[in-house]
Amino acid sequence: MRTFKLAIVENDEDERFFMSEAFRASGEFEILGEFGNGDQLTEWLHSSPRELPELILSDLNMPGKNGYDIIDELKTTYPDIAVFATSTSSVVSTREKCIRAGARDFIAKPEIFIAYDSFVAELYQLACRYLGG
Repeated sequence: MRTFKLAIVENDEDERFFMSEAFRASGEFEILGEFGNGDQLTEWLHSSPRELPELILSDLNMPGKNGYDIIDELKTTYPDIAVFATSTSSVVSTREKCIRAGARDFIAKPEIFIAYDSFVAELYQLACRYLGG
C-alpha cells in the first residue's frame, strides 16, 4: 500500500480536525502540513520545507487566497504537486470549473463533517489514479 504525502488547506478548524484525523487513521496519507488558507500554504511552500507534498487538498471557499487561487498559483510554481479541490457543493459545474482551472480532480465533502472515511477512500483512489500507486 502506498502512502501519499499530503497538505490540507481548510479554514474551518473543526472540519480540518476531523478530516486530518480520518487521513491519519487510514494509514494511506502522511500529513506534512495543515493550513487555514492559501496564504498560509504558499508561505510554507516558499519557506522551502524539507519535504514537499505530493498532493494538496484544498477547500474552495476561504478568506485570503481561496482554492481557485491555490490551483492557479501551484500549476505554474509547483506543477509536480497535484491539487485536489473540495467543497460542500456537489454541483457538477463546480467540479468542471476546478478541473478547467488546473485541479487534478474535485471531491465533495461529506454532509456530516465527522464522516470522512469514504472521502479519504475516494481521495486515495484518485491519488493512485493520477500519481500511481
